[in-house]
Amino acid sequence: MIMTISERYQGILDYFSQNQPNPETELHHRDPFELLVAVMLSAQCTDKRVNMVTPALFEAYPTAHAMARASVDDILQYVKSVSYPNSKAAHLQAMAKMLVDEFHGQVPDNMKDLTSLPGVGRKTANVVMGAAFGKATIPVDTHVYRVSHRLGLSKGKTPNDVEKDLGRHIPEALRFKAHHWILLHGRYVCKALRPDCLNCQIKQFCKEYSH
Repeated sequence: MIMTISERYQGILDYFSQNQPNPETELHHRDPFELLVAVMLSAQCTDKRVNMVTPALFEAYPTAHAMARASVDDILQYVKSVSYPNSKAAHLQAMAKMLVDEFHGQVPDNMKDLTSLPGVGRKTANVVMGAAFGKATIPVDTHVYRVSHRLGLSKGKTPNDVEKDLGRHIPEALRFKAHHWILLHGRYVCKALRPDCLNCQIKQFCKEYSH
């Protein structure tokens, strides 16, 4: 029997709702500013590595005002072990300065203002809006993009297309949780090179596994 797209979504959402009711970001943070910094550092870098770097960074620069006063070279000393450290240090310094100059040192809670910050794209803004401000966002990173295609949840050609497809089928109250469910499934089970189909608990709903 052919499964409809609605049945596929429902089965996957029901499984995760029952088995992982409260997923959370694996990036350590205490406030919206720390979250924004951590997400910026996490681009093409593991959360584990970012979490090794941020304690000392946040101790040195606990606020946007403190980071804005630092030089790029100062910040670089703390983030040099992450991927693309030079550009990330420059983005962090410029982002902090703009927060101070334009937003009174506070992280904004909307897409327009967040994406006006240096180094902040749509995915980063969606993570901050969802995790820090409880907005019904669906950030699409490489894991979410890959797993959404494998499961048959989207055929979108771009992350924005995938975000729209997921948003059409996932209830607002579950959207940010669903982002975590799909991301973590991609990180630990449905891996890029060696998907662990034998231990996948949702393979009966997966478009690729059924072929």
